This record gives sequence, structure tokens and C-alpha cells, in this order.
Amino acid sequence: MSSARDLIKIDIEWGMERLVRAQQVVELRPYDIESWSVMIREAQTRPIHEVRSLYESLVNVFPTTARYWKLYIEMEMRSRYYERVEKLFQRCLVKILNIDLWKLYLTYVKETKSGLSTHKEKMAQAYDFALEKIGMDLHSFSIWQDYIYFLRGVEAVGNYAENQKITAVRRVYQKAVVTPIVGIEQLWKDYIAFEQNINPIISEKMSLERSKDYMNARRVAKELEYHTKGLNRNLPAVPPTLTKEEVKQVELWKRFITYEKSNPLRTEDTALVTRRVMFATEQCLLVLTHHPAVWHQASQFLDTSARVLTEKGDVQAAKIFADECANILERSINGVLNRNALLYFAYADFEEGRLKYEKVHSMYNKLLQLPDIDPTLVYVQYMKFARRAEGIKSARGIFKKAREDVRSRYHIFVAAALMEYYCSKDKEIAFRIFELGLKRFGGSPEYVMCYIDYLSHLNEDNNTRVLFERVLSSGGLSPHKSVEVWNRFLEFESNIGDLSSIVKVERRRSAVFENLKEYEGKETAQLVDRYKFLDLYPCTSTELKSIGYAED
Repeated sequence: MSSARDLIKIDIEWGMERLVRAQQVVELRPYDIESWSVMIREAQTRPIHEVRSLYESLVNVFPTTARYWKLYIEMEMRSRYYERVEKLFQRCLVKILNIDLWKLYLTYVKETKSGLSTHKEKMAQAYDFALEKIGMDLHSFSIWQDYIYFLRGVEAVGNYAENQKITAVRRVYQKAVVTPIVGIEQLWKDYIAFEQNINPIISEKMSLERSKDYMNARRVAKELEYHTKGLNRNLPAVPPTLTKEEVKQVELWKRFITYEKSNPLRTEDTALVTRRVMFATEQCLLVLTHHPAVWHQASQFLDTSARVLTEKGDVQAAKIFADECANILERSINGVLNRNALLYFAYADFEEGRLKYEKVHSMYNKLLQLPDIDPTLVYVQYMKFARRAEGIKSARGIFKKAREDVRSRYHIFVAAALMEYYCSKDKEIAFRIFELGLKRFGGSPEYVMCYIDYLSHLNEDNNTRVLFERVLSSGGLSPHKSVEVWNRFLEFESNIGDLSSIVKVERRRSAVFENLKEYEGKETAQLVDRYKFLDLYPCTSTELKSIGYAED
């Protein structure tokens, strides 16, 4: 899978040092917005065929940033490369619910299809398509209004055609005046005038029927203005930086989505609420596509909606939302977060819940095949899934695969052993796994400590003592790495041994410490370990510092 650096292929003779430098910066740091801006400003002054590689690289690194797609498309439009414009719209339009990009699309259709005999048909299709995708946008007023003007301007010959025209205009008006958008008051005024012009009696009936929904939509539009204030929809999507500005934007998006989840239209239509929440979420993802939490929360919302509909008995609608949930999780692991294990695990759990075990296996294997990842946690989760879904034999198969993978760390042995102990209730197999791991990770104090903790948990005093002796005398642990194990050995003897065994371990520990510079002259500090218990110490914290004891 490509990294952002691999997506940059700029082939331009800049001829200016600052531009060459800007290109070198983005090749090293692909999300350096300032350096991109330097190149974009220059590119705007050059013919598109010279700078196309810059724009291609730009939209590859920022595939959800509407402003960059818009700049690229406008450059191609200015040069009348309409075939290229069409292809660019095909690549980005449906995925990017940004009002400015969609307005550009409508402008393009208007400019290029006006000479065609099918112009009116093409234009109506473009407006319908745009309103279906972006008509919920708070700032879509001009698209609704333009479509109505367009329909009203269509020539109609004869009664039948005139009636069809009235029906078409009415249909768009009636949708517009119940949609929360800035400028809804103007559309309502125009709609009432339109109906009055046709039939004053019917007009009154129509306005009465729709005034309640209009007032509701107008209220929500006002509230939405407040809840979306300060949102920067043109921020290029970059990996989390935790800057003050970013944290603020994350909060504002959260506020907007939470507001939509509260069902401000007070509708009984669950599908409409879900559509509005997902519309807000899709807009958020254009800016925060690198943030795993947004993807996960979107999938959670769809999953919950599906469950609610199942409980209501609407199985068909529930399936649609469940499939949408799978779709958003699929997108999350195929986009810029294609190495994010958390999203893979969430997706795997979702499909496990739907009993799609083959899909789960393929997901784990896809993640394991990624280059340069640490697969340890993936194997641990994969083993747990296999045990839950298919039983302990399946989990053992995954453990075998994990052992053969040279990238795996000691955790896979700990996880497999504890799984045998807790789930199969088989101490013997757990012992054998810990012993097997010891051959490979005997030099890792972390692994040794896990094994010791396991034995202590079983009250296996003799086996625990034998393990301490084996590990500490095998030479597998370097003196530095053995410190933690010696400390634990002393703690073990302090808890269950007699005084002579405590002193014996203490002396052996001191002999090791003598060769470690940082423990020189700290004999009293070492004594603290004999008497401490959990977070209780035999001295004040100041005294501990004075004798050179470092608290854990």
C-alpha cells in the first residue's frame, strides 16, 4: 500500500530555488501545506500541461480536499480540456460532498452542454443529481434557486406541457421549503407567489399544508447556522497534529454531528435522521479523514440505527444500514488509514457479529500482509477471534502461524498460554507454551515476568523458584536486563520464604548490582526493596531520594 511520499511524482522545471526547495520539502514531508501553497501559487501562472504532475500529486496526497480538486479542474476548464475535466469529476465528485465543488460541476455542465439539442435534459439531470447528493447542505440555496429558475424558464407549448412544467417546479419548491437551508425564507416567499399566480384558492391550501414543515425547517436552519459556526470546510486533511486549531475543529465537527443525531427536525423518519447524520459525517471526513475516531463513530451510529430498525421490525431498512456500516468500515481501511489496526479490529468484530467468518479471516490476513508492521497484536486478536468463532483448535492454528512469523514478539506466547489456561482450563498446555516461549524469549525480562506472574497466580511456589533460578543462571539475561527479575525474585522470597532465603537472594542480587555503575554505593537503597509493599515504602519520599532510591 502506498505511503503519502510514494504518491508524489512532480516533474516540473521550476527554475527558481524557492520552488525547488518547496518540492524537496513535500517529497520529505508530504503534508507540509505551506510548501504546497508556494508551488500552487506558481502553478496558477503556468499552462496546465506544464504543471499537471503537481496537481496530480496534490490530489493524490489530499484525495478528500475539495479546494485542491477545484483548483485542478478550473485549470483544465480554462484550457478547455473538457475530456480531462469529465474524468476529474468522475474521480472526485460523488466522494466529495463539498458545495463549492458541486457548484463548479453545475457551472461546467451549463457552459459545455448549452449548444446540445439535449441541453435542457442534461441540465435537469445535473440539477437532480446535485440536489440528491448535496441538497441537504445548509448553503445549497443557490442550487435550489437556480434549478427552479431553470425549470421556470423552460418553454412549454400546450396545456399538457404547461401542466408538466408546473408540476416539476412545484416538486422542487416543495422539497426546498422543508429543507433547512440558509435563505429558506426567500424560497418560501417565491413558492407562495408561484402558487398564487397559478390558483389563489389552491395556493392557500398548499401554504397551509406546508407551513408547519417550513417553520420547522426554518428553525433548524437557524440552529444549524449556530452549530456550524467556525467550521473550516476547506482545511486540507492531514494526520492528527493536536494543534490548538485542529482540536477546536474536531470539537466543532463533533458538535455539528451530535446536533444532527439529536433529530432536530423531530421527524419519525429514522432513515431521514440517519441520512442527515451521515451527510454531516461525510463532510467531516473530508477534513478529518486521518482521524480514526470519526470513522469508528460513524460505523457505530449506523450499527445502532440498524439494530433500532431491527427491533422495530423493519428488517429491510436495517439491512441497508448494516451494509452501509460495513461499507464505511471498508472505506476506512482502504483509505489513508489503511495501516490502522484499530479500524481493522472494529471491522472484524462487526463482521463477526454478522457471522461472516470468511470475511474476518480475509481481513486479518490482509492486515498481516502489510509490509513494515508489527503483527504481534494482530495475531493476538486473530487468535481470540478464532477461539470465539471456531474453537480452540482454530486458535492454535493461528498461534502456529504467529510462531512461524519472525516478526512476532513474546506476547503471542503469553496470549496463547493464558487462552489455554482460562478457556480450555488446561494448565499443562499453558506450561508447555510458556516453556516454548522461554526458548525464544529467555533474554526478555518482560516475557520472563509474564511467566513468573502466571506461576505466582497458580501458587506454584516451587516451580516459580525453579524458574527464577533457571532464568537468572542461564546467562540469557544481561546484567542490566536481569535487574527487574532479581527485584521480583527478592519480592517473591520476601512474601513466602524464610529470612535466610531472603538474605541469600539479596546477596546474590547485590553481586550482580556491583558490576552496574548506576547501583554503585546504593546498598541502603537496595534494602528498601526487601521491606516495601505495593506503594508502601519504609521511608518518606524525600528520604528515598536522599538514599538514591528510584520509585517505580
